[in-house]
Amino acid sequence: MNAASFLAAVTFPCLTAVVLADVAPATRPVGARPWEIGTPVVTYFAGPQMNEAVAAQMADGGFNVIWCNEKDLDLLQKHGLRGMVHDGLLSPASLDAPEQAKKLDALIERVRDHPACYSYFITDEPGAAAFPALGKLVAHLRERDPAHMAYINLFPTYANNEQLGTRGDTVTAYREYLKQFMDVVRPSLVSYDHYQFYKTGDTDQYFLNLDMVRKTSQDAGVPFLNIIQAAAWEKSVRVPTAGETRYLVYTSAAYGAQGISYYVYTAAGHEGGVAAADGTPTSIYATLRTLNPEFVAIARELQPLRSVGVYHTAMKEPGCVPLAADAAFHIDPSGENGNGRGLLLGIFRPANDSVGKPTHAVVVNLDYKTEARAALIGPGTLEIFDATTGKWSAANGNVANLTFPPGGGKMVRVAKSAGND
Repeated sequence: MNAASFLAAVTFPCLTAVVLADVAPATRPVGARPWEIGTPVVTYFAGPQMNEAVAAQMADGGFNVIWCNEKDLDLLQKHGLRGMVHDGLLSPASLDAPEQAKKLDALIERVRDHPACYSYFITDEPGAAAFPALGKLVAHLRERDPAHMAYINLFPTYANNEQLGTRGDTVTAYREYLKQFMDVVRPSLVSYDHYQFYKTGDTDQYFLNLDMVRKTSQDAGVPFLNIIQAAAWEKSVRVPTAGETRYLVYTSAAYGAQGISYYVYTAAGHEGGVAAADGTPTSIYATLRTLNPEFVAIARELQPLRSVGVYHTAMKEPGCVPLAADAAFHIDPSGENGNGRGLLLGIFRPANDSVGKPTHAVVVNLDYKTEARAALIGPGTLEIFDATTGKWSAANGNVANLTFPPGGGKMVRVAKSAGND
């Protein structure tokens, strides 16, 4: 968190709360449709300067939303990538200065029709005091370009009251922080970061944060994105292993995330990351070449569904809910090899059926050091999803015998012929 905030502070102009000046309204673009997430997002925080080699590396690694300047959009289009536009004009301060407001509107006019334009980067980890000004900027962008999202990343649960701008214990302060963000800023997507891997062990609020953001995004009817750890920025922090990275990606998917982001791609003073300063891919990049397409495949399947609950068979950290004995999907105790951390089950049903029965489950091995096996019992004939090929195959009736790599997951559904229409 601190490292991400530092990078944002040194890379982009400081954003402060401002009073909205009178700005001539622009005509809403003819035929423009409200922003939709489209292909689930795979992106990063802090990256290298864009060029042909970098764009090719990112495309090959399964990234699909790229930090960019206006001038980079043509290159991104060439590689089939979507751009998140960065510009100092994308600040609430621009609305307080008529000349800057005109320049901002001119920027929007220039980029909004570009096929590679996907979103606008606004800021990282604002406190609640900044929300009114950010809300005005988001509304301004939405009026002039409803088809492209204004992206803002939030603090994690372990931010203190002063950083959040709210009061109370961890849950109270963070719940109020999320509420104010949704009520005042009215975002199209909820994004936050949470880094848990230290050399002395894992911190214990990862699932609490996931669950609070999941519920907030569901209540607002917008998707959410999780920025996960891919580097160490100080001696006390450890670089995630392949199993730990897989665990972060699959747990995010099981909670219903429609976006994943990695801190960092490349940054000075960081160990690990996706690529070294000279552009050489790291071992994490090699892992992500497989994981990123898997995340997209699973998240795409989950887009027409709604998360109805996330349950843990063994973990008892804050935010972990035990799996009920009468759950529609449950684990056969005789088929699970014990590992202490147990499994996670994300349960989903069709979003357009408010009383429908659960139809899908994403099951994750929470042990990121060893393989695991489990027999998942469902409410009907089951099918197992292959996230590599994007195809479903028949399980053994209403039992799916699953094998997981360290930190890995599997998605299972009730076969359409058995009621999953």
